[in-house]
Amino acid sequence: YENVVAYVQKKINDKEQLHRAKSTDNSRVILALTAEGYDVTDVGGHNLLVGLTDMDYVTYQGNNGAVWALIAFDSHDYEIPTAPEGVNQVTREKLIAAILDAQLEDSGWNSSKTATCADVDMTAMAIQALAPYYDSDAAVKATVDNALDYLSKQQYADGSFGSVDGKNSESCAQVLVALTALGINPETDARFIKNGNSVVDALCTYYVEGGGFKHLQSQERDGMATEQGYYALVAYMRSLNGQTSLYDMTDVVIKGSE
Repeated sequence: YENVVAYVQKKINDKEQLHRAKSTDNSRVILALTAEGYDVTDVGGHNLLVGLTDMDYVTYQGNNGAVWALIAFDSHDYEIPTAPEGVNQVTREKLIAAILDAQLEDSGWNSSKTATCADVDMTAMAIQALAPYYDSDAAVKATVDNALDYLSKQQYADGSFGSVDGKNSESCAQVLVALTALGINPETDARFIKNGNSVVDALCTYYVEGGGFKHLQSQERDGMATEQGYYALVAYMRSLNGQTSLYDMTDVVIKGSE
């Protein structure tokens, strides 16, 4: 935590932003600290939520920005702070609308604003962000249902998923997190079982003996693949145990608020 505080104090600007163009830097630190029960409104004297209050800044990064800002705010039902005067105030409604508007004709999403075809990873992440609103918002439900159809069609015969460089573990991980966020059991839902293979089966084929995951079957253990592989399995485990979804951390007690 002391290292995080030092990082924040070194990187943050007068708008409480950790990066001049990537709002996801704020979002990822918010998620990490929330998971550990730290107060994200006072990290070395800085409120990381404030850095996500400018809609123009959050969406500058593309779909990634809006998706992860919404996930970050919803991770502990955080109240969105009031933005400075003259700033395009972020609201949950605006973030949802931005994500819905970015859905492509093939019913998925891409991280690029100019892309014409969807990407499995970004589609899964968008679903993760929209999942809390699936049951209460008809537009969200319709959009997500179409995206689920897209993902089902993208699944390979061995149960795996892929992106620009072909089948890989991270694509499997993101789909697994998305499905569990919606309460879908990937081991029993026929839409996500191909030739008897689920995405859980596929992800486990990337496991490296001794610990960790590889990105591609032809490669060695990889840091990002390991991170995503393990948190996807945690998401699945939490779903089976009837716990909150991976990014729903409302069961975490924030230090100092007991």
